[in-house]
Amino acid sequence: MELSNKTALVTGASRGLGRALALALAERGARVVLVARDGEALRAVTAAITERGGQAFALPADVGDKSAIFPLVGAASATFGPIDVLIHNASDLGPTPLRLLLDTECEDLTRVLEVNLVGPFRLTKAVAGNMALRGSGVVVHVSSDAAVEAYPTWGAYSVSKAGLDHLSRVWAAELSERGVSVFSVDPGEMDTDMHRAAIPDADPAGLARPEAVAERIVQLIERAESIAPGARLAPPLLGDAA
Repeated sequence: MELSNKTALVTGASRGLGRALALALAERGARVVLVARDGEALRAVTAAITERGGQAFALPADVGDKSAIFPLVGAASATFGPIDVLIHNASDLGPTPLRLLLDTECEDLTRVLEVNLVGPFRLTKAVAGNMALRGSGVVVHVSSDAAVEAYPTWGAYSVSKAGLDHLSRVWAAELSERGVSVFSVDPGEMDTDMHRAAIPDADPAGLARPEAVAERIVQLIERAESIAPGARLAPPLLGDAA
């Protein structure tokens, strides 16, 4: 997909990989809608994009809140037009330090699922119909190795990401013939606030930079038509993002 003059919506765009994705998309000429709960941080990213000559619009919102989804999509479309690229990057680890499933409150599991799985379902549902009618669009789900590996204390997050991967495959099965590309990406371990919250003693020197990972993901979006519907892309298939 040629990204110039396309509209992209990125969730979790206030920091880390989401921020890097927003900047990389804007550099390609895309009009970027940034979504996150932290409005101040979000506006700082928007300012960084506009200062470089790009187009960006900040929408403070919680993707885990059902009532936020349709107003969010309406505001994004009214500002920049129909959404061409949708990136589900927002994630919730649950309480930290991470805890065993036996010690996980039902409410905490529910919250993680609302943000990491149900939120992306609702948001795709609100956007993908228009993509299908236009015969064009890309939907990217940001996954994790925790979706395929069972790590102690990562239970709620793991379950949500495993569900997200399969949600991606089902959307792809239903939308690929309508011209909509859907796939998921495991970005690997990155030097982000979320990684530090989960593994405080990790050596950042061994972690990928979000900017490098974002560049590879944007390259995948640019050649989305060549990616198998519902594919799950992960290092090393994602490329050398370190």
